[in-house]
Amino acid sequence: MGLTNLNSTHLSSAKITAAQDAITALETALAEITFNLSAEDRKRYGSINEQNKLFVNKVYDYNSSQPNLSSPEVDWDEFNKDHSSRNVLEGMISRLESLITRLNNSKTLHDYDNYQSALVDYSYATYKAGTSAPGFEDKYKDLKQFFVKNSTSTFTPEEKK
Repeated sequence: MGLTNLNSTHLSSAKITAAQDAITALETALAEITFNLSAEDRKRYGSINEQNKLFVNKVYDYNSSQPNLSSPEVDWDEFNKDHSSRNVLEGMISRLESLITRLNNSKTLHDYDNYQSALVDYSYATYKAGTSAPGFEDKYKDLKQFFVKNSTSTFTPEEKK
């Protein structure tokens, strides 16, 4: 028998509710700063590449250490707020991506467990259908549609019609 129950840890109803409430609270807390950009806007504003991030950070460093060298045409208060917000958001995104990866891994194990159990049940239905047990033939016929075999046929396309 193959490996089954790779993930037998399940959240209680209270923990599911708490997690869903926490996600709602996070969405609410961040609503004022989140935007839905169109594909065109994402292309236009895009994420700055790593080289340009280094450039921005160097300008930030110069402004912090030698403000007398900074352009008077730049709103440095806003620049610094943007820089700080960007760093905070990057940290949040990193943590959320890590959480999403772990949630996907957990879901994958539950999916695997469900599939293995479904295969066992299908085998049982196949066996019981062969014994003419009531109801199992219909169940077997209904489930076997998911196991269509790709056979190579000796018929020509005209003979199949």
